[in-house]
Amino acid sequence: MKEEFFFYVGVDWGVGFHQACILDANGETICQRRIEHSGADMLEFCDFLQALTNGKASALAVAIEVPRGPVVEALLEHNYAVFSINPKQLDRFRDRHTVAGAKDDRRDAFVAADSLRTDQHCFRRVRPDHPDVIRIRELSRTEENVGIDLRRCVNQLSQLLLRYFPQLLRLCSTPDEPWLWALLELAPTPQRATKLTEKRLQQLLAKHRIRRWTAEKVGEILTAPPLPLAGGSAEAISEHALLLLPQLRLLHLQRKQVADRTQQLLDRMAASTNDFPMSQEHRDIPVLLSLPGVGRIITATMLAEGAHILSLRDYHALRAHAGIAPVTKQSGKSRQVLMRYRCNQRLRNAFYHWACTSLQHDPHSKHHYARLRQVGHNHGRALRGVADRLLAMLIAMLKSGHGSRTAVLKPLENHLVVVSTVPCEHR
Repeated sequence: MKEEFFFYVGVDWGVGFHQACILDANGETICQRRIEHSGADMLEFCDFLQALTNGKASALAVAIEVPRGPVVEALLEHNYAVFSINPKQLDRFRDRHTVAGAKDDRRDAFVAADSLRTDQHCFRRVRPDHPDVIRIRELSRTEENVGIDLRRCVNQLSQLLLRYFPQLLRLCSTPDEPWLWALLELAPTPQRATKLTEKRLQQLLAKHRIRRWTAEKVGEILTAPPLPLAGGSAEAISEHALLLLPQLRLLHLQRKQVADRTQQLLDRMAASTNDFPMSQEHRDIPVLLSLPGVGRIITATMLAEGAHILSLRDYHALRAHAGIAPVTKQSGKSRQVLMRYRCNQRLRNAFYHWACTSLQHDPHSKHHYARLRQVGHNHGRALRGVADRLLAMLIAMLKSGHGSRTAVLKPLENHLVVVSTVPCEHR
């Protein structure tokens, strides 16, 4: 339902400053205001809004593109209604006021405020998250960023080893294990590797608890004929490789620390359900963790990117937000059902890995995947169909509050038939 407000504020979010435009209920501009990105200016702006509304926060609504950040948090802390909108939608609203393509910060702030006044149903109300959800969102995204940096360094080391020391890649095709880094420090060049004794190799393997290789086999691989390189090439490349090792160890440690903190936070949230009886997120964690294929990473991602939708138990909104729901384009006799690209990529990846894991260990998911493949769907579309079934099961479990899927599998049989008849997608 549309909420009625007396004042509408549009904020064009920036880096050094933000532009705000304030309209009344009739669309008349009250003022344009520039807000510096500082605590003093933000507090002054909030005091100005409080004086404008005579202390009634419910009389004012704010429109902004970015649904997060210090501006949004400051407004939510003062109990103002904040609405967000996709930048692409706001760009279409701009065409109402100018067809020449003119664009500036003041105009964008005005368009945001005026669009919220006339088309509030196109905006999404931003709700303040529980502090635990905010923390788990930061930890989840930090773990992903650290993992990306770690893979980047591992790929660099792999390319360096291919240039002068490919024997190490026979021991570990992806040089992302600490025992291989320690071996590289002991033998940074093939010539140094031939001088390692079997006892020294055995100590290294025992220290890192490596049982898939024996000291004799490692010594045999390291003493294989090296690549014929120009004089000094191996020493120069090995120097570059050794410089990567401290960075690799640091990133490896940071990823482990973030993972441990995330797991501890999930355990604490799951155990504190009685302490926060009104918090849906705390009650949802035991249900999420009870699902096969859903572990720490997927649970943290779901809470980080879709906590509000999960709390509403909105199946259709969540499948669209995660990119599971296809997009239909129809005009005349032409009709195409395509994969949805405009979605939350982190949530899409989480459901993708959940479907892959369920396909390996869950007979129901395996059977559903086979049915989708038989009617002509490709691998990606079939996986999204599996994820769609799992999502429907998850929402049913959350609504019932049960942590076991046995109570909800039977009602999903009709859902299986419906999903299997969806037209084939391109790609």
